[in-house]
Amino acid sequence: MIISMRAGATKEEVDHVIEQIGKMGYEAHPIYGKERVVIGAIGDERGKARLHALEAAPGVEQVVPILKPFKLAGRELRSDRSVVRVGDLKVGSDQFVVMAGPCSVESREQILETADAVKKAGAQILRGGAFKPRTSPYSFQGLEEEGLKLLAEAREKTGLRIVTEVMTPEDIPLVSKYTDILQVGARNMQNFVLLKRLGQARRPVLLKRSMMGTVQELLMSAEYIISQGNSDVILCERGIRTFETYTRNTFDLSAIPLLHQLTHLPVIADPSHGTGVRSLIPTMSKAAVAAGADGLMVEVHPNPEEAFSDGAQSLMPREFVELMADVRRYLPLEKRHL
Repeated sequence: MIISMRAGATKEEVDHVIEQIGKMGYEAHPIYGKERVVIGAIGDERGKARLHALEAAPGVEQVVPILKPFKLAGRELRSDRSVVRVGDLKVGSDQFVVMAGPCSVESREQILETADAVKKAGAQILRGGAFKPRTSPYSFQGLEEEGLKLLAEAREKTGLRIVTEVMTPEDIPLVSKYTDILQVGARNMQNFVLLKRLGQARRPVLLKRSMMGTVQELLMSAEYIISQGNSDVILCERGIRTFETYTRNTFDLSAIPLLHQLTHLPVIADPSHGTGVRSLIPTMSKAAVAAGADGLMVEVHPNPEEAFSDGAQSLMPREFVELMADVRRYLPLEKRHL
């Protein structure tokens, strides 16, 4: 339910409503706007009728139901767009944020060379997998903590922020020690134990859409994180599995503006996984800008032919430079800047 306070409601009146919500067994999520306070009451749907009694409380204007199943991630409770801060970066603002780097951290030379190249091209965040969920148990699984240390070294040398995947709840403290953004990969989008623990981590989370996940399922996964107290969630459209075989996935560009209609959370695009075809990535990056994406995640490798994973969809540094030049020309049309 949404409890909308009257304009000018006092702090005591707001605190009283929050207290009453707690007594009824619900969790209060106040949002302090410029003109009024709106309080979301989240909990068991079966007893929500009791919350209507709060219309009699001092300072309350009205009590209305939240119709969407994603209560905290949706726009019914919070109409203004959220901005996720990562250091001095503001994801979801007029600042367009680009995350770039290899699929996996393979060596010190590889990650430092890539970090330097993407930094010079204009990227603000370095991506790279230290833990790699692979379809085959015989494929490269990542350097694990050694890979995290190499990412941290790259951050120290370049100033780039770091995003990398966390695969299990037990890994959260270790990965948090080295990284700025915790990534939930497509295969873990509905790993609800992991999502709940990430909600307690108090670290920005990049949540990737699963290859067979609907938009609503993506938002419900975000709801798991936010419901545990962490509202710093960035959504990522990375393509879905369809009957098409020419591309690795079908890049669902329409999901970007749709998500902006449904949620206040920032939305970025991953054209590398979205297409899996190197030659399509620059074009789809520009299309993502036009679709309203708040940023990009692009795979870049100094020598894709020798990449341990995803070499076929990784751009070489010079190709990434060209992509960034094209993106810069498109950003002013969307009132954005790097």
